[in-house]
Amino acid sequence: MSDSVATVLGLAAALVLGIASVADQRSTKRVKQRRNLSPRIFLDLVRQPLWLASIGGTVIGFVLQVVALHYGPLALVEPLLVCDLIFAVLISAGLKRRYDPTLIAGVIATAVGVAGFLVIARPSNGHSTVGFFVVLPLAAGLVAAVAGCLAVARRSDGILRPLALALACGICYGVAAFLIKLVVSGTGGLTGILTDWPIYALAVVGPLGFLLNENAFQQGTLIAPVMAIITVCDPLISIALAALLLDERLSGTAAGIAGEVISLAVMSAGIVVVAHRAPHLAPPTTASVGS
Repeated sequence: MSDSVATVLGLAAALVLGIASVADQRSTKRVKQRRNLSPRIFLDLVRQPLWLASIGGTVIGFVLQVVALHYGPLALVEPLLVCDLIFAVLISAGLKRRYDPTLIAGVIATAVGVAGFLVIARPSNGHSTVGFFVVLPLAAGLVAAVAGCLAVARRSDGILRPLALALACGICYGVAAFLIKLVVSGTGGLTGILTDWPIYALAVVGPLGFLLNENAFQQGTLIAPVMAIITVCDPLISIALAALLLDERLSGTAAGIAGEVISLAVMSAGIVVVAHRAPHLAPPTTASVGS
């Protein structure tokens, strides 16, 4: 029963986040471009009603995600959030009234890949706590990966810059989902949460991922490639952390592992197709870059 509740909540979160992402991306095109990681972008965006609406949707989607993680395994909930890309692209295409069979095929492949993975893997809950020193290598890897992505973004122009920022964002979101799972699964009530390390790590990783998300959306002229990287990276990292650190059980048979890999490959292929065929969004209205 708890997995069914988590599935429904995860899909609801994906729908809300997909709608919010479209509003978010469109609003970032209406303000002055800023340098990577410049918090001044928020001073511009806060004057945009569409952005404020997207924030409201993001908060609702986040709450649904947190509740879903309370009821279900990390490796179950996070793959479902890939559906936010499906919803966002279909909404964006609907606004532009541009659909094509290849785009729909990509959407179907993405959905089939997600469903296939969940049916074959049948994720189950594992540990609810992880020691601080156990995750120190994770912290080092996170810092190195994000720093590398930012270095690439700083030295690149064109499409590579938003993709590098999106990759850094996806990494942060995957780790943030892992941290959320630790927070909602902890014992000891509010006191236990505030005296354990995950909540403070989340307070750093979560906002960093959100800032990278805004930068990636503003730098790119397409919603799909940026969302594709973020939405693929997030569940893949979450699944890996769930299996390695939380001991969440997936199908371990040879056939099961092969099916999981094939399903994730189908999902990724579908996302690539969607990213290639998704309709263009409005280009930036301003081209100057502030500090």
